Amino acid sequence: MKLAVGSTNPVKVDAVERTLEPYEPTVVAVDVDSGVGEQPWSIEETVAGAENRARRALAATDADYGVGLEGGVARLEGVPGLSLIMWGAVTDGDRLERGSGPALRLPDSVAERVDAGAELGPVMDDLLGTDGLAESEGAAGALTAGLTDRTRALGEAVACSIGPFLTAYYGGDD
Repeated sequence: MKLAVGSTNPVKVDAVERTLEPYEPTVVAVDVDSGVGEQPWSIEETVAGAENRARRALAATDADYGVGLEGGVARLEGVPGLSLIMWGAVTDGDRLERGSGPALRLPDSVAERVDAGAELGPVMDDLLGTDGLAESEGAAGALTAGLTDRTRALGEAVACSIGPFLTAYYGGDD
């Protein structure tokens, strides 16, 4: 199974490799534009970024599947505050499937800065005194005391978006 990941971020590539390890994947990182802002601000925008990455990665390679992963923030109905969200999309060129990773409420002090226009990654780096948190444990790792991390959280989005291609339950329905 050959997959093109629409990002050169090592965490995103690792999430695909680790999640699909039983399938012995060949994974290629492709630098593509998500087509959305650096800080996606809704489920719709985050999903669109993942979809764009998946389509563009597949188009740039001879892979079997294009995979797009996108993190964003959103106000979720019935959930207080601002949440970190993660979405994945997978395409084989005909079908496009989507799946989410976990959602995590952001601390109010972080949410206030993001609401004011700051990007989550730099806000978290400032809060923690780190540099490049988004390319390591990510906000998910820092905010769960290491119970999960960005790789595992994005891996859930990979599993949920590629699952329909790996099982017979969907039968190609959209």
